[in-house]
Amino acid sequence: MSGVAKDTIALLQYLLPGFLAAWAFYSLTSFPKPSQFERIVQALIFTLISQALVAVEKAALLLAGHYISLGLWTSDSEIVASTITGLVVGLVASFCANNDTLHRYLRRMRITRETSYPSQWFRAFLIGKTFVVLHLKDERRVYGWPQEWPSDPTKGHFVLQCASWLEGAASHPITGVESVLINVEDVELVEFMELKKEGESV
Repeated sequence: MSGVAKDTIALLQYLLPGFLAAWAFYSLTSFPKPSQFERIVQALIFTLISQALVAVEKAALLLAGHYISLGLWTSDSEIVASTITGLVVGLVASFCANNDTLHRYLRRMRITRETSYPSQWFRAFLIGKTFVVLHLKDERRVYGWPQEWPSDPTKGHFVLQCASWLEGAASHPITGVESVLINVEDVELVEFMELKKEGESV
C-alpha cells in the first residue's frame, strides 16, 4: 500500500508543472476554461514541455558543475526546478496568447490565418483603443471611452468614462460621474470611432 502511495506522489510531482502552467495560463488570459478532459490534455502538454525544459536545465547545470560548484542535484532540486519552470511556461504562454506573438509569425509564414486571441470580440477591443458608441437594445446610444469591457460578449459589463448620451447629432454629456457601468446584455451593437489625426477637428 505504501508503494502505491509513493507512486501516486511521484506521479503528482511529475504532473505538477503542467497543472501549474495551465493554471497560470487560464488565470492570465481571457480564454474560457474548456471541459475537464480538455484541461487535463492541455495540462499534460504543458507537463511535457516543462519536463523537457527541466531535463535541459539539469544537463546544463551538471555541465556547469564541472567548472563551478553549484551544489548537488537532488529530488528536492528537481521539484523546485519543475515548479519554477511550470510557472514560467504558463507565463510565457499567457504572454504569447495575449499579444498574438506565436500566431503573428505563423501568419507571416502562411501556416495559419488564425490569431492567438480567444475571439474576434476580444481582438476588436484590444486593438481598437478608441472611443466607442454602444447601441442599446432600447434604441438609445451612449458614447464614451471603454476603460474596461467584458471578455465574453454574452456576460459582463462595460465601464465607460467620459460618457455621453447621443440623440441624433447632439451629444449630452453625463456630468458628475466618474464612469458608467453598462450590462453587455443590453448592448445590440458596438461602434469603434475613427481616431482623428493631429490637427483634425473632431
